[in-house]
Amino acid sequence: MLESLLASRALPDILKMDDGREVTPALWPERRRELLRKLETYSYGITPPAAKVTAEIVSEDPHAYAWKVMQRRVNLTFDTPGGPFTFPLIVFIPYTQTPPPVLLQIAFRREIPDRYAPVEEITDRGYAYVQFCYQDVVNDRLFGDFSDGLALKYGTDCARKPDAWGKIGMWAYAASRALDYLLTCPELDAKHTAVLGHSRLGKTALWAGAQDERFWCTVSNCSGYGGAATSKHGEGERVVDFLRAGSWDWYCENFKAYTGSLEDEKPYDQSWLLALVAPRLLCVGSAVMDRGADPTSEFLTTLAASGAWELLGVPGLVTPDRLPVPGDALDEGRVHYHLRPHHHFFSREDWGYYMTFLDSKLRS
Repeated sequence: MLESLLASRALPDILKMDDGREVTPALWPERRRELLRKLETYSYGITPPAAKVTAEIVSEDPHAYAWKVMQRRVNLTFDTPGGPFTFPLIVFIPYTQTPPPVLLQIAFRREIPDRYAPVEEITDRGYAYVQFCYQDVVNDRLFGDFSDGLALKYGTDCARKPDAWGKIGMWAYAASRALDYLLTCPELDAKHTAVLGHSRLGKTALWAGAQDERFWCTVSNCSGYGGAATSKHGEGERVVDFLRAGSWDWYCENFKAYTGSLEDEKPYDQSWLLALVAPRLLCVGSAVMDRGADPTSEFLTTLAASGAWELLGVPGLVTPDRLPVPGDALDEGRVHYHLRPHHHFFSREDWGYYMTFLDSKLRS
């Protein structure tokens, strides 16, 4: 059943080189570069080189959450073509016997508590929780507002080149700079850092994890089109929806070309994005009533991408030969997928699924 559903999407082959050769494990690094180039060129734009980060601890509360957690506010600074750029992190470190692994969330809001961030539940499970607000990196006012943040510092504007980065690229770049800092913290097990995001920030987490192989795990929650959902023959959002809403500035200019009859003719697919995480850990979460994100497409993309894990000798998504039903959580391989009831939201149920999956991999 699933094989025929995938065939109906006519997805471009992950495991065939641009020159037609079959991909082998030895060729995978070269194939990764090909996939990245296509996604840079046609979707997210080209990311600038990494910049050296410095950190300033602004405040600390050693008694957070009933004295169980160290809460820290940190300003991160790095150089750009337009001068130094600074953005804040909030860090919650539980008092554990060994340094805790890290969940780094690209967040919608600055303040804690937040409805998308059950901090006490996360730290009680033995994870450090770290977040930055995406609008502290560049605004999300849409329709090509590149007037602040990294866009201003890098000289990005509406006259940008066709493959110049969009806002997803900028937010993902900040996630990697946050990881630069976390890897310097001896009280954290930052080699086990998962980058997480919901909706447009799920798209961002995927692009961060695809580019930066230091992330141990990449978590996409209800990310939909431009994230975990297939780029072809889907039932959710389309390029024209981003043009209408003004969110085309999340992407590069080339993204805007694939509308109408060209929608299903893209020279790439989101399964390529997911495959770039291989052989590391990947989590994709969907909600059955989240029609815009197209949960069936999110599942099929995750399944299609799993060939990259199998090529590299580890299990990807392990699933019965049927579409998921609400309550399914597929955890056996190195790729997790779950489908929960209800709507577009980053719920405690989602967090529970992700932490249970990560718990199992930390023990293995």
